[in-house]
Amino acid sequence: MKLKSRGIKLIVLAAVLGTGLVSAGDYASVQTEDPVIKIVAKKFDYTPNEIKLKKGVPVILEFTTLDVFMGFKVPDLGVRADIIPGKVSRLRLVSDKVGTFPFVCDVFCGSGHENMTGTIVVTE
Repeated sequence: MKLKSRGIKLIVLAAVLGTGLVSAGDYASVQTEDPVIKIVAKKFDYTPNEIKLKKGVPVILEFTTLDVFMGFKVPDLGVRADIIPGKVSRLRLVSDKVGTFPFVCDVFCGSGHENMTGTIVVTE
């Protein structure tokens, strides 16, 4: 019976691959790990507050905080994330342009919030 069950699973997998619902390329991309840049947010600071990236190279920005609910927004790159105390927030970023792009906390986190900024520097 085990052999028959395994054969059915292989037939189903082949059918799924054949329909294009899952491709070998998709499966491979799921297995790939992008570099992770850890960012700690705290009143009223990001560490690091300067992030250096290469154009077209994907990274995962990984945020943590122990303080209060905060945000991370890079208007010029069109990305944002919520940063929740005690949880890890992840944001995949691939910049298609070169330059220096400011980021801010876009959730009011107390007096000093307006100084919670940093930059992403993207080079060729």
